[in-house]
Amino acid sequence: MTTSLADVLAGRLIVSCQAPPGDAMRHTDTLVRMTRAARDGGAAAVRVNEPEVVAATVAAVDLPVIGLWKDGDSGVYITPSVRHALALVDAGAAVVAADATARPRPDGSTFADLVAAVHRAGALVMADVSKLSEGVAAAQQGADLVSTTLSGYVPGSPRQAAPDLRLVAELAAAVSVPVVAEGRIATPAQAAEALAAGATSVVVGTAITAPTALTRLFVGELGE
Repeated sequence: MTTSLADVLAGRLIVSCQAPPGDAMRHTDTLVRMTRAARDGGAAAVRVNEPEVVAATVAAVDLPVIGLWKDGDSGVYITPSVRHALALVDAGAAVVAADATARPRPDGSTFADLVAAVHRAGALVMADVSKLSEGVAAAQQGADLVSTTLSGYVPGSPRQAAPDLRLVAELAAAVSVPVVAEGRIATPAQAAEALAAGATSVVVGTAITAPTALTRLFVGELGE
C-alpha cells in the first residue's frame, strides 16, 4: 500500500455510505450527501457501493474512495469478478474492496486475478474476509489491506452481536499489511477498542449512515 494512503488512514475512521435495495436512502445524490457529511465530521475515507456512486463521490468529495460493487445477495457478491473491480477503478475508486473468502467466484477467476488486474489499473485492493486463514491468504495474494467485513456473515465465522475483535487481533499479528476493522461496530468505544486490538483503521456504516435500520432498532426496543 502506498505510504501516503497508509498515513491518511492510520488510526482513522472510514465511513461506509451505503443503502440496501429498496431503502429510501438508496439514491446517488443522497449517498453523495452522506459522504460529504462524513467528510465534514472528520472521516479519513468513505466506502461506497456501485460505479455510479463511486464516480459521483469522487467528483464531490476530496477523500479517498473505497469502492465495491454488490451484485447478488448470496455467495461471493461483493465485487465478485474482475469486470466489477475494473469498473470501480474506471469510476475513480482509489481502493477496490472485494470478497476474499475461499468461496468460488462466479466468473471462475481467483482473488489473485482480481488483485493483479486492479494493480495493473493503478488502484489498491481491500480484501474483505471472514476468518484468519482468508486474511493471510489475501495478503499473500497481494491485497493492500485486509478487512474483517465478512466475519459473522459467512459459514464458519463466529456469529455474534459485537465486532470480531479477536479476528482483528489475529490478523494484526499475522499479516504485514494494514488491518481494517469492519462489522457491527456500533459505538465510538467499540471503534477505539478495534484500534487497541491492532486495527489500522475502522469502518463504521450502519451506526452512522443507516436511518432505516437504526429506526427499526428503536422501534423493536419499544416493543412496537
